[in-house]
Amino acid sequence: MDMLRARIFLEAISSGSLSQAARHYGYTPSGVSHMMDALESEVGFSLLIRTRKGVAPTPNAERLIPLMRDACNKDEQLSQAISEVRGLATGTLRIAAYASMASRWLPKVIASFHRDYPQIRIDLFEGVWQEVASYLSNQKADIGFYSYFPTIPYRWVFLKKDPMVVAVPPNHRLAERSFVRLEELVDERLIFPAYGSDVDVLHLIEGTDIKADYQISTLYNYSAFSMVEEGLGIVITNRLITEGLATRIKLLPFDPPRSIDLGVAIPEESERTPAVRRFVEHASKIVPELP
Repeated sequence: MDMLRARIFLEAISSGSLSQAARHYGYTPSGVSHMMDALESEVGFSLLIRTRKGVAPTPNAERLIPLMRDACNKDEQLSQAISEVRGLATGTLRIAAYASMASRWLPKVIASFHRDYPQIRIDLFEGVWQEVASYLSNQKADIGFYSYFPTIPYRWVFLKKDPMVVAVPPNHRLAERSFVRLEELVDERLIFPAYGSDVDVLHLIEGTDIKADYQISTLYNYSAFSMVEEGLGIVITNRLITEGLATRIKLLPFDPPRSIDLGVAIPEESERTPAVRRFVEHASKIVPELP
C-alpha cells in the first residue's frame, strides 16, 4: 500500500474533509481526490463515503483504519531511523498536549528541539485529558503531555508538579485571603471545565463533600475564567494555565497544598521513534528548569 495515500486518507477521515487533507499535505483538492481513487483501486473496494458535508469511512474502511495507522506509524519510524543513520533527522512528530503545557512549556521545548532537528515537522494537538488520551489510544499522536493518572497504560516521564488553585471573582468572600481550604468550597457554585469531566478536579474533590454538580460547564478553562470574572462562580484549576492571564480574578492556593504531576506519556510503539526519544530528552532537560 502506498503510505502517502494512506496518510492522506487517514487525515481526510480525521478531519472529515478532502480539502482539509489537501491543505495539510500541500496538494490540490483534485489531486487528493485522484489519490483516493487510486487508493481505492489498490485495495479493490470503496473506502470513502462522499457527501456535500464531507467524507466518512465506509464499513470496510473502518476495519482497515487501525491497521493503516499502525502501518503509517511503522513507516514513519523506519524513515526516521534511516534519516538518523544518515544524520539528516527528518520526519513528523505528532504531539497531543494540555493547552496549558502547549502554550507555556512546549514552545521553548520545540524551539530547542528545532535548533538540533530543523527538518522534523511538528503537529500539535491540544485538548483536555480525555482528548489527549484519545489521540494516543487511536495512534493519532506519538506522545502526550498531560497529568499523571494511575490508569495511563504508557511509559510515563515526570516533568514537573503544578499547584492546583481556585479562581474567585474580585469581590468574592475569599478574595482577600492568601489561601483556601478545600472544605471551604463545599457550598460554592463551581464552573466546571471539560464539560464537567475535568480529571484533575474530579480527583482533587474525590472523598470530600464537594459535589461535582455545576450549572455552567465549558470545554476549556479560558472561557471559564471570564465567567468567574463576571461573578458566575469559581473554578478549580492548575496554576500553569493561569500564567499570563489578563484578568481581575483572584487565584488562591490550597492549604494544605494540592498539585498534579505533569509529564509525558510515551506509547510502546513510539519509543522506537528517534524523534520521540530526542524530543523527550529536550523536554526533560528544559521543563524542570522553567519558573
